[in-house]
Amino acid sequence: MNFELHNLRILVTGATSGIGLDIAHALAELGADLVLFGRDRDKLAELETSLGARIQALDITDSAAVAEAFCAMPPLDGLVNCAGISILDDVLDVKAEDLERILATNVTASAVVTREAARNMIEHGRPGSIVNVSSQAAMAALPGHLGYCASKAAMDAMTRVLCLELGPKGIRVNSVNPTVTLTPMAERAWSDPAKREPMLDAIPLGRFATPREVSLPVAFLLSPAASMISGACLPIDGGFTSH
Repeated sequence: MNFELHNLRILVTGATSGIGLDIAHALAELGADLVLFGRDRDKLAELETSLGARIQALDITDSAAVAEAFCAMPPLDGLVNCAGISILDDVLDVKAEDLERILATNVTASAVVTREAARNMIEHGRPGSIVNVSSQAAMAALPGHLGYCASKAAMDAMTRVLCLELGPKGIRVNSVNPTVTLTPMAERAWSDPAKREPMLDAIPLGRFATPREVSLPVAFLLSPAASMISGACLPIDGGFTSH
């Protein structure tokens, strides 16, 4: 068994920014043949050149566009569901339309992409691996995160159902559950010490994650080295959810 991804074709959603962008780079470094979904056409064009990736600009909440994208999809060996949004509000201020947007992207769209990817793998007889990028918010209550916590808990539940249904087809399904991950956006969002320090105090390792500390566990779960791992929800949180 090895940790390399040579000759494996892997689709990554949300690949043009944040964790998804780092996952794309990490998988490319490990030899994967990439298919990238995202909304930033300029960034996708750059990744097409720099990583040799096959690209598709689309909004994954448009199920018709997703289905069309899969019409010409080559055989897949893996999928990373990384596209997601977060809208934060205290529960007394939460808006129905914001909850609908969060669930539409983080849950429904991920389920539709997974459906199409699984059909592709089964049609081509490819045993595959699917990794859902969830969050510590699926495992612990976070103030102001009602919609986000609910959506990521739903993603973990989806992981378990997919594991049960797709396992007999040779397809493994797992989640990773990161803590705050220092993408450029997160660095700005957590720059205020009054916000940052209480969260750091709750993480036994005393620091936030780097994007690569999320990307490499994702790569491991996609790889042959994880061939007997399915249905797992893996905290990448420095111990945050241990208490």
